[in-house]
Amino acid sequence: MEQLFDHDLLRRRRQRALSRFEAGAEFLLRRVAEDMAERLMLVERRFDAPVQVHGGLPLPADLMQARAKTGRFRFVDLCLLPDPDGRNVVEADPDLVPIEPQSADLVISPLALHLTNDTPGVLVQMRRALRPDGLLLAATPGAGTLGELREALLAAESETTGGANARVHPFADVRDYGALLQRAGFALPVADVEDIVVRYSDMFALLRDLRAMGMTSILAGRSRKPLSRSVFLRAAEIYAERFSDADGRIRASFPVVHLSGWAPHESQQKPLRPGSAKARLADALKSPEHKLPR
Repeated sequence: MEQLFDHDLLRRRRQRALSRFEAGAEFLLRRVAEDMAERLMLVERRFDAPVQVHGGLPLPADLMQARAKTGRFRFVDLCLLPDPDGRNVVEADPDLVPIEPQSADLVISPLALHLTNDTPGVLVQMRRALRPDGLLLAATPGAGTLGELREALLAAESETTGGANARVHPFADVRDYGALLQRAGFALPVADVEDIVVRYSDMFALLRDLRAMGMTSILAGRSRKPLSRSVFLRAAEIYAERFSDADGRIRASFPVVHLSGWAPHESQQKPLRPGSAKARLADALKSPEHKLPR
């Protein structure tokens, strides 16, 4: 299996970000956590055996638990979480979900699937960890995330040095994630996108936030040669020229793909067989039926 991401580097950067934690650096995770908690509120049941997988911080689990929708969470993560309450944390790489089969009734994955080298395998592990009729809720950055930064860096490096390297991660499309849910064996899969746009004074403020979140590049095939100051300055100019608003502030896009799926169970709705309908659509619409020419 090709190693797209360097998980040892991710662990070091995550630990550095946690050791130097800056208040407000978790703004994107907090926004996503609130969205995930709202989605769970729409499910008319309580989950007593929940697990959060690779979230980096316990925010999503805490919000869901505070709303009385779940019992106490277990955690699987790359490194130990900030832990004032003696949380049950199992350390594992992002490609591993070491949970006993059918031991969870809810698995949540906030902002983590985009860092896996084997996303189909991770989803299969999550489905196996769920009891029948257990629920998966996941949120992950999708295609277009940091597209402005990608374009500015590529243009500046190409213009300044005559070549360019990948500096921003690739992100999958919502349709790809929907297909992966089906491939992993989830029933009633749903995938949708919420577009989040954050505004900054300049590109360097965005880079500071990404560093504080531990979200800088961990591409295994990244260039080891650091970018020069002149490239960064030119990239900031290009960013401001192409992606600024009337007030001079720049935009940074974070389209978030929300995923949900259920471990199969006999009680769940099944699609009807083609041709098994007992009423005609034309009758329901009270309109004449016209046969199409062959």
